[in-house]
Amino acid sequence: MAVKVASSWINGASVETSGETHQIIDPATGKSVSEYNLATAADVDTAVAAARAAFPAWAGATPAERSAVLAKLAKLADEHAEQFVAEEVSQTGKPVRLATEFDVPGSVDNIDFFAGAARHLEGKATAEYSGDHTSSIRREAVGVVATITPWNYPLQMAVWKVIPALAAGCAVVIKPAEITPLTTLTLARLASEAGLPDGVFNVVTGSGAEVGTALAGHRDVDVVTFTGSTAVGRKVMASAAVHGHRTQLELGGKAPFVVFSDADLDAAVQGAVAGALINTGQDCTAATRAIVARELYDDFVAGVAEVMGKIVVGDPHDPDTDLGPLISYAHRDKVAGMVARAPQQGGRVVTGGEAPDLPGAFYRPTLIADVDESSEVYRDEIFGPVLTVRSFTDDDDALRQANDTEYGLAASAWTRDVYRAQRASREINAGCVWINDHIPIISEMPHGGVGASGFGKDMSDYSFEEYLTIKHVMSDITGVAEKEWHRTIFNKR
Repeated sequence: MAVKVASSWINGASVETSGETHQIIDPATGKSVSEYNLATAADVDTAVAAARAAFPAWAGATPAERSAVLAKLAKLADEHAEQFVAEEVSQTGKPVRLATEFDVPGSVDNIDFFAGAARHLEGKATAEYSGDHTSSIRREAVGVVATITPWNYPLQMAVWKVIPALAAGCAVVIKPAEITPLTTLTLARLASEAGLPDGVFNVVTGSGAEVGTALAGHRDVDVVTFTGSTAVGRKVMASAAVHGHRTQLELGGKAPFVVFSDADLDAAVQGAVAGALINTGQDCTAATRAIVARELYDDFVAGVAEVMGKIVVGDPHDPDTDLGPLISYAHRDKVAGMVARAPQQGGRVVTGGEAPDLPGAFYRPTLIADVDESSEVYRDEIFGPVLTVRSFTDDDDALRQANDTEYGLAASAWTRDVYRAQRASREINAGCVWINDHIPIISEMPHGGVGASGFGKDMSDYSFEEYLTIKHVMSDITGVAEKEWHRTIFNKR
C-alpha cells in the first residue's frame, strides 16, 4: 500500500494540502510508492508570505551564523544518506550505485561547499576612486527566491538552487517536480533540524500548470530560478517578466562529443558510453551527438556498440545494475518513437532500439550511426539512453558540427593535441567543455549554459550572482559644502 505523505513544507512544518490525490510511481515497477494531495495556488501564497516574513532576519544574520546552519545541514544530510538514496531510487528509478556514489555525496559536498562560501563574499576593494569620495561595495541578499526543479536529479537540483540562495541570505520557496518530491521534502525537514529559521525554506509540491505558474509569476518574489526543458523555461521567464523579476534558467542540451583523429580511441569509446547513459540518458549534459573523425569512425561505432551490449539493464535497487528505467512509460514511448523514426531520416540503429522484456519503463542502450544533420534524433533533445554518431572531415568541420545546435550547455573534445584541445575549448559554444572526459562536475566550478540552454550559473561562487544585489556606497571625505561638480548644475552666487 502506498504511504501517504504531506506534499508541502511551509513555515517550518509539514502541511497537508487540499489538491487532488497524486501517486508517486516507481518507474521500475509501475507501482505506487507514495501518495499525497497536490498543493494549490493558495498554498503558494502562504509559502511566499512565510518566506517574505522570514527574509529580513535571515538576511540580517551574520555570514558565520548562516554558515553554521549549512554546515550542520551537510552533516545531517550525510547521516541520512541511506534515506536519501532509498527515496531517490524509488521515485526516479535511477540505479542505486548512481544515487549512492554520485547524487547523494555530490549533494552533501555542495551543501558543505556553500557553508564555507557563505563567509567569503567578494567585491571590489574599498578605495577613493574619485579622489574625494570613498567607494565601497555591499553584496546584499536579493530577497525571496522562487525555484522550480526537475525530476531527473531531484535532490541535486534542490541543493543547487536552494543552498546558494540560503548562503546568500535569501528565503526560498521551491516547487519540486510533482512526480519526485520526496528528497526535497526530506532536505527541508533536515534544514529545520539544522537550525534554519521557520519560513526560510519552503516546499510546495503541485502541478506545473497551477503551482509552477503561480510561483513563477508571483508578485512577492524577487528572483525566479528554473531547471528543466527549454520550452517550459521560456514560459517561466515570461511569467516572471510580468513583474520584472530576475530569472536564472538551466535548460535543455544536445551535447556534442567530438573525437579527433589523434584521440585515445578506447578512452573515447568508454567515455561516450558513460556520458550517454548516465542517469539512463536523462541528463541535459549527457553525450548525445558523437562527432567522430572519419579515420576512427568505424572503429568508434563498433567499440561503442560492443560496450553498450554489455550494459546490465534491470532492477535499480540491485548494485550490479548499470541502467535503470526511464522516468515513466510515457517518456519511454517518446524515446522509442524518436528512435523508430530515425531510419526514415537516414539513421542506422546499430544496437538497442527496443524495450527489454522487463516490467517498468525500461529501454535498451541505443546507438544510431550515420545520422543526418537535419534528423530529429540529431537536433532534438531525446533525454534517453541514445547516442547518435556522425563523421567529420577536418577540424573546421568538427567544430562547425559541434556548434550546429540551438543548445549550448556542455560539450567534450577528445584529442592528445594540446592545441586542438585549446581551440575546441575556445570555439565550442557551451557553458562547460570537457577535454578527454565527459560529465564530471565539482562544487567549486559553475554549471550553466548559453543559447537555448539558458543563462546564469548553479554551483560555485559564481552562483551567488543570482541571489545577491550589488550596492555601491559612495561617501564624501572632504567635508566641503560646495563641491566642485556643483558648478555643472548652477553657478556660485
